[in-house]
Amino acid sequence: MAAKAPSPKKKPSTILRLTLFWAVVVFGALIIYALTSSHDNLKQVPLSEVTQRANAGEITKIEIQGSDLKITPEGSDVPTQSSTKDPSSSIYEQGLKTDSKTQVTILPPSSTGDVLWNLAIIIIPVVLIAAFFLFMMRQAQGQNNQALGFGKSKAILYGDDKKKVVFDDIAGNDSAKQDLEEVVDFLKHPKKYEALGAKIPKGVLLVGSPGTGKTMLARAVAGEANVPFFSISGSEFVEMFVGVGASRVRDLFAKAKKNSPAIIFIDEIDAVGRRRGSGMGGGHDEREQTLNQILVEMDGFETGTNVIVLAATNRSDVLDPALLRPGRFDRRTNIMLPERRDREAILKVHFKTKPVDDTVKLDSLAAKTAGSSGADLANIANEAAIIAARRNSKKISNADLTEAFEKVAIGPERKTKVMNEEEKRMTAYHEAGHALVGHILPDSDPVHKVTIIPRGGTGGVTWFLPPEDRSYTSIIEFKDILARALGGRVAEKIIYGQGRVTTGAGSDLRKATEIARDMIIEQGMGTKLRDQVFHEDNGGMVFDKMTHERPYSDDTAREIDAEVAELIKEAAKRAEVVINANRKSLDKLAEALLDEETVEEERVIELLKDAKLPKEASQY
Repeated sequence: MAAKAPSPKKKPSTILRLTLFWAVVVFGALIIYALTSSHDNLKQVPLSEVTQRANAGEITKIEIQGSDLKITPEGSDVPTQSSTKDPSSSIYEQGLKTDSKTQVTILPPSSTGDVLWNLAIIIIPVVLIAAFFLFMMRQAQGQNNQALGFGKSKAILYGDDKKKVVFDDIAGNDSAKQDLEEVVDFLKHPKKYEALGAKIPKGVLLVGSPGTGKTMLARAVAGEANVPFFSISGSEFVEMFVGVGASRVRDLFAKAKKNSPAIIFIDEIDAVGRRRGSGMGGGHDEREQTLNQILVEMDGFETGTNVIVLAATNRSDVLDPALLRPGRFDRRTNIMLPERRDREAILKVHFKTKPVDDTVKLDSLAAKTAGSSGADLANIANEAAIIAARRNSKKISNADLTEAFEKVAIGPERKTKVMNEEEKRMTAYHEAGHALVGHILPDSDPVHKVTIIPRGGTGGVTWFLPPEDRSYTSIIEFKDILARALGGRVAEKIIYGQGRVTTGAGSDLRKATEIARDMIIEQGMGTKLRDQVFHEDNGGMVFDKMTHERPYSDDTAREIDAEVAELIKEAAKRAEVVINANRKSLDKLAEALLDEETVEEERVIELLKDAKLPKEASQY
């Protein structure tokens, strides 16, 4: 039989607090008793009535104690009434006859009440003063503990008390899971690798776009390996006081070494791991001291600690080179946006606990959501459930799923916004221009939906969806994207004239300019500057504006501007040629938008079946 564990000893402060509490309770009870015991719930009657009844023989006994009287009426064995007399004279002087048959008993005066009051006056202030000093001491102790714990790590330990996440709970990211499974196997069977001279990886850097599941994968590693998992954010290392971050790093690694084998997970490591000497992050070197301590802990003189560091970031380009070298973060696992098959698996996970009807087609939604992260898909599933609940449905339908997808992708419908007839007609021609150009150009994505109902911050939307996932984009495809982006502005100019174009194309023009500039600067797709890349690094903040460091001369900058302007001009010309050659199709689609407000893909194909690609547009 196992020995019974001894009961934990109470702290002195707890004993003192309990003692003071019960002392106050006891003295309060005594005071209440002293104030109420003399009356015992007896009925109070006037003294004149008492003497009159006593003289008439209706009272058997009167007990006098000081000025208080207890009256026992005839036929009763105990007092049932009370009264008060003048303490300076006897009851006989106040009306009771000396020949009365009533028994009068005079008791000595009680001093209990006075004693209790005197004790209360002395003890209660002492108790209150002691309680006040106890409170002040506890406050000072708390401040002292906080000051002493200022350099302690704030990492959260996930163990058996938390619900574990394993790789089977995560859909997609098969390549990333394969890389991390080796880390798990090393933690489970270290001798197998040590026998071959292999060393445990010091660190694994998880790099990916926001929402791709970096944190979830790190938790899955801990769940699979069944080891202590210390989680902390990079921003929690840095405080106002210099040296606190480094102290917290030392404390964190000390805790992990005591619990080894263990995993340390640092989320958003770019908060402390930025390149040293960049001037970013303030005027002190607290961040650099914290980074230096991380570098030492990961690959210093101490070896064989059996602690693996997982870190997540979506800005690996700003990390310090010393952090990325072998011996610290030995592995870099890229977590990409999910492909179609992975998106379908992720959607099935999110809809596993949601009731859906037979119309729901997750494979169709997976095909439409190219470029979406796992967090985006989770948001779509949640929005679909909210929409179904709003219409009091017991199950989620495919219509709910489509509405949720469109709400997340392009924003909610703003049906409350009222446009006059002229604005609606101009919007219809604007969106029809986008759709017509994108439908006709051979390397453009197909039109998914056209609507003149305001969504998000736009007055209308023409939505193009790629038929399949793509990893690359060609120059011809970029040019078709530019032409369809300018199709709305060109349609306005053709229908209403150059002087009547509106601000509705502002976002289209910004997007087109960004694409054209990216083609020239980042992709080397210019004419004169072909196969040259002019990457611009962020320099820093000056008067709340981000400055850029240009790795090229002013003459090259003028060439870049000229190339961008030429691409925009060419795209506008192609859009104008397409629209002029298919004016009847433009009018037909615009009229359909005015009547129906929203035109789906099949309807667009039907309305634009007579539209043709002019020869002039194909020569660009």
